[in-house]
Amino acid sequence: MATFGTLSDRLTETFRNLRTKGKLSPADVDGTVREIRRALLDADVALVVVKEFTAKVRERALGDEVNRALNPAQQVVQIVNEELVAILGGQQRRLQFAKTPPTVIMLAGLQGSGKTTFAGKLARQLEKDGHTPLLVAADLQRPNAVNQLQVVAERAGAAIYAPEPGNGVGDPVRVARDGVETARRQQHDVVIIDTAGRLGVDAELMKQAADIRTATDPDEVLFVIDAMIGQDAVNTAKAFQDGVDFTGVVLSKLDGDARGGAALSVASVTGRPIIYASTGENLEDLEAFHPDRMASRILDLGDILTLIEQAQQAFDEEEARKVAEKLATEQFTLEDFLEQLQQMKKMGSMKKMLGMLPGMGQMKQQLENFDDREIDRTEAIIRSMTPGERRNPKVLNGSRRLRIARGSGMTVTDVNQLVQRFDQAAKMMKTVARGGVPNIPGMGPMGGKPGASTKRGKQKSRAGSRSGNPAKRAAENAGLAAAASAPTGSGFGLGTPAAPPSEADLAEIQKLFGKS
Repeated sequence: MATFGTLSDRLTETFRNLRTKGKLSPADVDGTVREIRRALLDADVALVVVKEFTAKVRERALGDEVNRALNPAQQVVQIVNEELVAILGGQQRRLQFAKTPPTVIMLAGLQGSGKTTFAGKLARQLEKDGHTPLLVAADLQRPNAVNQLQVVAERAGAAIYAPEPGNGVGDPVRVARDGVETARRQQHDVVIIDTAGRLGVDAELMKQAADIRTATDPDEVLFVIDAMIGQDAVNTAKAFQDGVDFTGVVLSKLDGDARGGAALSVASVTGRPIIYASTGENLEDLEAFHPDRMASRILDLGDILTLIEQAQQAFDEEEARKVAEKLATEQFTLEDFLEQLQQMKKMGSMKKMLGMLPGMGQMKQQLENFDDREIDRTEAIIRSMTPGERRNPKVLNGSRRLRIARGSGMTVTDVNQLVQRFDQAAKMMKTVARGGVPNIPGMGPMGGKPGASTKRGKQKSRAGSRSGNPAKRAAENAGLAAAASAPTGSGFGLGTPAAPPSEADLAEIQKLFGKS
């Protein structure tokens, strides 16, 4: 996640220095804690949170649980991970719905924190879960705030109650109260009240928000805070807690390049849980906040659970079964491949999905260079084919490929590469469907049968390559040496997860979508 990029890099480097030590001395622990403290302060985490966090880490790192551990460095990472989870709130907390509808959710926060956009995202998510939300435009101060909420509501496909034009006209307390009554009358089971913000904390803002809370008696008051706000997040959160009080926190703009101190400060200082995290500008870019998963992302341990959940939401079980059958019977076509691409697009950015894999923080540059638009280009090429060509790519001669290239706005080379990559991918997937072990280009065999290596093979691996080409022989021998010296298991993490994809692997994934 972009917001924690610098912090993640600093912590990763700190733990990498511990990996070579078989036993940790008090000096090693103090040096590690000192680096953690600097990394947190550089990330704009509140000083009081940093002091409490590093004190707990130091106390536990000098305790018996590390001294008796077989791998002290990994035990320290475990401790840091657990303490990060603690300051992020510990357990995940979901929205609390009223026993008798409608559930009233009031949004509060400074101007520009992302309340209006979050209102649309929340409405979209609630509708997917079977609810019927009503957005209430109670921000009558900010210019065009009512119009913005109307646009957001239309995009989200949600109903809206906006009786006043805004721009300083109308009573927001009355609008909020009438909005709840309208929802009750029209049988909406959730009301989301968008309130006014200011450029800074002031008495007028607090009084208006407090009056709306008194008039509507909300079940949830969500404080929306910009994750890029830095050290001032603590003061802002405390001011809103004293003036209005809130039941949960929403972190917005987590896709930005800020240092992320707000996320690591607000839950610990206020004692209120973070419920949602906004990770982009699209209405689908909203995640339920899991403290343990966020801690894993910060420590570059990946977030496989979120990746699995997104895949389960995007992929249809029945369609997956049909695809598996087609792969097993060698009937997988470009039409099926197109359907799979479209389902992948539902999951969101491929770059974000790759970023959830363990160890990908070490490959930032390669991830940044990964172009998500390749899926769109691949889709354009396939859509430019006739149904017959999609079902049987072998009929694609030179003139057909030229026509497809012109129709998709690509080149003949792009079309050739797509067909070639599709053939390779289909062969790999057929091998997997039959229970075999695929040989992925650029990665080699993904394992092998026990005892499959022969004496001859072992002798060859010791002696090195026998290629007649000197340049090729040197390259192969260098690859063998690198493989022999490569560390196994996790870089520094918990357990031994699989190694992250290499730069060559990312290039192969990019090529699979049709462009080298």
